[in-house]
Amino acid sequence: MYTQQDEQRLYEQAKQLLKTQPDSPEEHIAQLREVINYADWKYYVQSDPALADVEYDTLFKQLNHTEDKYPELVTAYSPTQRVAQGLSERFPTVSHLVPMLSLDNTYNAEDLTDWDRKCRELAETEELEYCVEPKYDGASISLIYDNGSLARGATRGDGVMGEDVTANIRQIKAIPLSAALVKQGVTQVEIRGEIVIHKNVFEAYNKQRIAEGLSPLANPRNAASGTLRILDPAEVKKRGLNAILYHISDYTLADGAERPKQLGTHYGSLRWLYDLGFPTPAKEMKVFKHIDDVIAYCHEFEEQRDSLAFEVDGLVIKVNDFAMQDKMGMTSHHPRWAVAYKFKARQATSKLLDVEFQVGRVGAITPVAKIEPVPIGGVTVKSVSLFNEDVIREKDLRIGDTVLVERAGDVIPYIVKPLAELRTGEEKEIIFPTHCPACNSELEKQQDEAAWRCINIVCPVQVVERMIHFASKDAMDIRSLGGANVQKLYEKGLLPDIAGIYNIDWNKVKELGGFGEKSVTNLQEAIELSKKQPLNRLIYALGIRHVGETTAKTLASAVANINEFYDWDVEKLATLEDIGPKVATSVVDFFAREQNRETIRKLGEAGVNLENEHRGEQMTSGELSGKTFLFTGTLSHFKRSDAEAMVEAKGGSILGGVSSKLNYLVVGEDAGSKLEKAKKLGTVNILTEQEFLTLIEQ
Repeated sequence: MYTQQDEQRLYEQAKQLLKTQPDSPEEHIAQLREVINYADWKYYVQSDPALADVEYDTLFKQLNHTEDKYPELVTAYSPTQRVAQGLSERFPTVSHLVPMLSLDNTYNAEDLTDWDRKCRELAETEELEYCVEPKYDGASISLIYDNGSLARGATRGDGVMGEDVTANIRQIKAIPLSAALVKQGVTQVEIRGEIVIHKNVFEAYNKQRIAEGLSPLANPRNAASGTLRILDPAEVKKRGLNAILYHISDYTLADGAERPKQLGTHYGSLRWLYDLGFPTPAKEMKVFKHIDDVIAYCHEFEEQRDSLAFEVDGLVIKVNDFAMQDKMGMTSHHPRWAVAYKFKARQATSKLLDVEFQVGRVGAITPVAKIEPVPIGGVTVKSVSLFNEDVIREKDLRIGDTVLVERAGDVIPYIVKPLAELRTGEEKEIIFPTHCPACNSELEKQQDEAAWRCINIVCPVQVVERMIHFASKDAMDIRSLGGANVQKLYEKGLLPDIAGIYNIDWNKVKELGGFGEKSVTNLQEAIELSKKQPLNRLIYALGIRHVGETTAKTLASAVANINEFYDWDVEKLATLEDIGPKVATSVVDFFAREQNRETIRKLGEAGVNLENEHRGEQMTSGELSGKTFLFTGTLSHFKRSDAEAMVEAKGGSILGGVSSKLNYLVVGEDAGSKLEKAKKLGTVNILTEQEFLTLIEQ
């Protein structure tokens, strides 16, 4: 529909209209209509927004204001006279029983006060009751129930016609497939709502995509909208969509049936739906009798928005009484009895100036975009993480691109996409480094991972974090050598690396402020005691990727001396209990590095224990000998390490993952994939924390 040249021209035209306006009202209206029609097509049909929300809303208000001032210039083809361009050819189209209109928007208290004045004038009363509810940031839908059963689910489309996505809607567990509507005397009802994704579900799904080497989804709204248009319902089911239903647009009563009394107000209707098992914002709704109370609540709610389970971008204020709504009516674009109070903008467009490559504490190389400073949600954003090389490639980002930037949860800035249609040909490819920017070691990437890594244990950027981990309680347990002291000693040149912990110049330490005689003595004793730690703690302390405390114990039990791993290959490591190809590859890579071998040599020379005197032995015999355990979720009664120690004290062993060899899975709060996998196996005993404690006591 639009060429690349068209898109670039219209984007630049939109930016210009946000700064200055033509003197001629005819020219101003013509330009606004052209830009808004283009933006509607990108957003609703392509699911690929070209403008930030606040930019679009500002332009739409310009058009409304100018047409109000010059009514003779209004035509039937103006964007103000319809909802949006929102139909594609991928799904059959269906008619809504009642047109699905948009909402008028406001960003400040003055506009709300003016809206309240207009409402009271239209309703011909000085007293109106308002219902306020969250404006969920998702994809709009319309549901029809016939004789109590879900008959159809459709997208907003162009407001009159929508796309029939019933098969996908049926995959959303929050939406009832049937409800006791007939018992209430209602034979047909059309319900409006929003398809949303729980923040935790969205974050978990993105982590999974990143782990699989895929680029993360932009935001919950785009994810919900895109998922609804997936042709495979099975894939839709995997996405974990949810729903919030917020309006009854039409209903039919059975012959002779009386209207349920709750259907006299908006608040009552959503409570009625909620009691019938529909997901509504019933618990979040508030009713007020004065606009000043509404405004105060809007300011209060905006401060709490990020505590909600779903993304919200504002509040919707509606006249509560349905009779009053009917009296006030609607325009061709929006109802007069409702308005959206939008929160501070979370999106903006900027220019990608450069990309810097940063080294993380465990060696992951993260590209960071440097953009032209742009205010988003009250904060000026200059830097944005690009996650990994695959994200750059999949998004096709280039130096010089105009990009759409978003702040998820008002915290994390994120580049949604480049506006490729605005390219001039002068943009430059982003070249990912082959060597570590900090130590120049060659970068490595495992086959099933997205991140390139520097696995040099003495890389200067990683060394401080590695020393902090090495000294931590569950590793070598060097008390008094916490993060602050490690950082201080490193900056003073007294602690260059892990091996340097055992060769500190104590006379120079005593000259530093904050290190008294007693504290120095305590630190010396703690370091000396750490030399006697068992081999499994040393292996864990070295910070080998994918090697946790449990895996470290498995590795330690397989050798008499840590140096034996220099000759082990992936195949040999994979023969050990619960060691898979990913862990085995990581271990082989670690011990193959000369810098890492040198560190281990220095540790041995300093007197650190490198041996395991009980090779291949069960560390403890007891009531749980031969039994395997795994813990998942957040434990509330004890730390996971303490729970594992309780198992081992009675002769049991800890596995690193769910398999046919697992006997017991102990489940805490927010348990995830491990619990689902254990259920599918059907051979694993699943215990609550209390049941685990009972088992231990017995």
